[in-house]
Formats: sequence, C-alpha cells, structure tokens
Amino acid sequence: MRIRLMIRMMVCMLGICLMLNSCYHRHNSHQQHAAMLEYSDRQLDSISFSTTHHYTNKYNFMVFKDSIHLMRQQPEELVSGLSVDSFSVKKNQLLVVTDIRMVPQDSIDSVWVQLATEDNRFGWSRESRLLPQVVPDDPISEFIMTFSNVHLLIFLVVIVVITLAYLVRKVFHSNAKIVHFNDIDSPYPLALVLLVSISAAFYAWIQTFEPEMWRQFYFHPSLNPFAVPKVLGVFLALVWSILIVGLACVDEVYHRLPFGEALLYLGGLAGVCALDYIIFSVSTLYYIGYILLVAYIWFAVKSYRRGNS
Repeated sequence: MRIRLMIRMMVCMLGICLMLNSCYHRHNSHQQHAAMLEYSDRQLDSISFSTTHHYTNKYNFMVFKDSIHLMRQQPEELVSGLSVDSFSVKKNQLLVVTDIRMVPQDSIDSVWVQLATEDNRFGWSRESRLLPQVVPDDPISEFIMTFSNVHLLIFLVVIVVITLAYLVRKVFHSNAKIVHFNDIDSPYPLALVLLVSISAAFYAWIQTFEPEMWRQFYFHPSLNPFAVPKVLGVFLALVWSILIVGLACVDEVYHRLPFGEALLYLGGLAGVCALDYIIFSVSTLYYIGYILLVAYIWFAVKSYRRGNS
C-alpha cells in the first residue's frame, strides 16, 4: 500500500508541475509583442544569428571535454599569420558568450566566438571547434549530450547484452517470470517496452527529418510538452508516459511477485527496455527500424495474448 500511495503522489506531483509550467508559458505570452519593439542593428544581427545557430551573446556553455583552448588575440591576427597564444579551460567550467564575429577571410570557419571564463579571462574559438567540446549549461542538454556519446552507446550495448544473457539463462533455468516469454498477468510491462520502442524510433525520426528542431531543443530544452513544437510535444509526452508507466510497473510487479523474483523480473524488464532503445534509436536512422518496430509490436502483443489466454 505504501508503494502504491507513493506512486500516486508522484504522479500527482508530475501533473501539478506540468500544469504550472504550462501556466508560466501562457503568462509569458501576454508580454509585449516583439513587433512593437525597436531593435538596433547589433540586436538584429544577434537575433538573426540566434535563429540559425540557436545561441547568441550571454549564452552559457559548460566544458564537456577534458579541456578547451581559447585564443587570447583577435581572430584577424591569426588569419593574418601573426603569432598568437592561448589558454586552456578545464572540464566542467562555465563559459559565457561575450561576442560573435564573422571573419570571411578565415577559410576554415568564418564564425568566431568570444567566451568569458569563471575567472574573467577572455578568449576566442572557431565555432566548429567550440561546439563539439562544450554543452549548454542545462541538465537536460547535458543528459542529451551524454547519451549521444558513441562510446557510451557501445559500452551500454555490451553491458545490456551480457546482463540480458545472464538473466535469460537464470530465468529459463528457474522458470521465473520475464517479459515476452513468461510474463506476468499485467499490461503495464508490455506497455512500457512498447512505449520505449516507439519513443526511440520517434527520437531517431526527429533527428533525421527535423534536425534543426532537435538542435533548437538541445540548446533550449524544456520538459513541458506544451512549451515546444507539437512534434517535440509528442516526444516529451511519450517520455512522461514512460516514467509514469514505469512507476506503475514497479508497483504491479511488487504486488504480484515475491521480492526476489520481482527484482529479477524488473532487472530483465530494464534490460529489454535498454536493448529496445538502442536497437530502435539506431536502426531507425537507417529506415530499417520502422519495419523492425512493426514486427516487434506484433511479436510483443502476440506473446502477451498467448501467455494470458
């Protein structure tokens, strides 16, 4: 009863947070319309740059790689062949954009960004060199960057495959419960794995067909489905659904299975979800994921109906 009560309270809190976010978003819409304001040429340039690059002056970054090197001198000095020196900024240190300059003479990258460090040092970097080494100073952006890391993805694949192989072997030897093959009489685990699979495929679809929308979301993230474009709103709604259904799964499993079997079942369920995410988020980028998704939904539903008939 305590677990069920806690889950209900968490769901209510999530709903309240979403409503508050939505109200805050609507409140901002009553501010003065942008067309009624007058902007200077510098402000117009900044707005134009922000539209295409998704950040502008006073935007905060955090160093994501081990370090980043910033040049003390002006970009034109480097382009002209003059000697320059640089300094390094270590990982997890904050950077603030203080100036953006177009240098057409630079054949490598015409966009240069000046950044200020936490200890009031100023330096320049080409945008093409800067962005792969930093991340927007927002937990959601950091999460996206972390899970977009190829090396982490490979590591997760290896860990998930090993874990699932162990769990499947243990389950079949002990005739324990496992999703798809010897499932419990509850629709929540099925709903969870399908939500994860659909979300992963939809995530890959956004990256393929709406890359600029995803890029804008990366630089200006939100957890409010009503504060973003409809496509991203659907994706965020799926993410919230995964969280809510996941909590329902935990509650359902602990009410239907002994503690030890429940842990084993939830471990297998988490492994299946992780494998689904990896398979569909990668395969959908190459279009084969759509076929795999339809086949997987058919297999999952058929397995559930057969096991509970």
